[in-house]
Amino acid sequence: MPAITHEQAEALIQEVLEVYPDNAKKERAKHLAVNDPGISSAKKCITSNRKSLPGVMTIRGCAYAGSKGVVWGPVKDMVHVSHGPVGCGQYSRAGRRNYYTGMTGVNTFGTINFTSDFQERDIVFGGDKKLTKIIDEIEMLFPLSKGITLQSECPIGLIGDDIEAVSRKKTKETGKPVVPVRCEGFRGVSQSLGHHIANDSIRDWVLDRRDGDQRFQGTPYDVAIIGDYNIGGDAWSSRILLEEMGLRVVAQWSGDGSLSEMELTPKVKLNLIHCYRSMNYISRHMEEKYGIPWFEYNFFGPSKIAESLRAIAAHFDDKIKEGAEQVIAKYQSLADAVVTKYRPRLEGKRVMLFVGGLRPRHTIGAYEDLGMEVIGAGYEFAHNDDYDRTLKEMGEATLLFDDVTAYEFEEFSKRLRPDLIGSGIKEKYIFQKMGIPFRQMHSWDYSGPYHGYDGFAIFARDMDMTLNNPCWGKLEAPWKNAAGASATA
Repeated sequence: MPAITHEQAEALIQEVLEVYPDNAKKERAKHLAVNDPGISSAKKCITSNRKSLPGVMTIRGCAYAGSKGVVWGPVKDMVHVSHGPVGCGQYSRAGRRNYYTGMTGVNTFGTINFTSDFQERDIVFGGDKKLTKIIDEIEMLFPLSKGITLQSECPIGLIGDDIEAVSRKKTKETGKPVVPVRCEGFRGVSQSLGHHIANDSIRDWVLDRRDGDQRFQGTPYDVAIIGDYNIGGDAWSSRILLEEMGLRVVAQWSGDGSLSEMELTPKVKLNLIHCYRSMNYISRHMEEKYGIPWFEYNFFGPSKIAESLRAIAAHFDDKIKEGAEQVIAKYQSLADAVVTKYRPRLEGKRVMLFVGGLRPRHTIGAYEDLGMEVIGAGYEFAHNDDYDRTLKEMGEATLLFDDVTAYEFEEFSKRLRPDLIGSGIKEKYIFQKMGIPFRQMHSWDYSGPYHGYDGFAIFARDMDMTLNNPCWGKLEAPWKNAAGASATA
């Protein structure tokens, strides 16, 4: 199907909106737009970070998911207690494939579900005493844990448990940080507020713990990787490139991250932020308090990797700049071989993306390196500055959809008929039943890593494996069935 014009895309949006009542149509129209690369600010074309419409199926998560499931959960040597009913903790445990090194249950705890398992009596009488007992038990059973976070679920905010008082008391008793995180799921409009709350708790309870410590021996080349959750080993792939160019990665969090690394981050020379949406708050804080600059990098696909390596190197001296060029040259043959093998099989294929904080814009370059075209992209919980960063990455007349509803996503797919959709687990089986190849782009569909040059080879293989799988020849999309029925009639 040929690319649509700007006018056709606008007409498509209006057609899809017709099903809604007037008020809902007016509201949802603000969240759907057609890209114009000439627009300087996303505010002129799309609205974001607003409450989802009641009664409309949204794909978002909650503030608890943003804190426990994203920011804090992957910190491996701390115990993260889900304070509330058991379900939230179980749902958030081990779903994002945050790889880590260590011995689970001894010095790492990321895949264990620690919960206060609220019952009716806890709602009536409160959970403070129970929480205190849980912390004592954790200290007895897991003495090598470096600290504890208390991740509040919805009931905690409703009944008023004083988790801050418990935290202060147990921090003093144990000598380890016990961090209260007020991330009740009902707060805010999406998981985005949970990121912010988690960042603030890191700021208030962790970062200043080593401000006066003079034992750390710094170098001019110290950096921290922030906002990489090591999905399928992503952070490890990124770290290899940074260290090969001559930098010293002092901290990496929260994927395969530790409390010690978080505490040392204020001593680095540059913060490298991968997921801007989830970690820009803490990066800005460190810039203001410690004078540490930060830079958002993109290690998806060889074009963006080279661009990012050079931009990172520009913050340092000629030694690092030369190191960056050497790294790019070292892996160029690998990147060329991947493109040579897979581009003929993927050239011209059209992709629609709807994911979380960074992938709808960061992965565009990797698709383009393989000759593919992104024809629509949107975010679950983006803010306007995310769309500001996205506009320049997208082509003319590309669809932009914020907090897209299940109905809208399906209708756009039926009309545009993409060759591939990249989104989350909630959408995966719907689109596969529609006969559309699909990649689960929150956790790489059980594959990965996708970062770095090695990751690009895996990314290309997975896209080819998905698109060119013979199973799709055995399925008929609904519109093909409809076309056949019309022809017969």
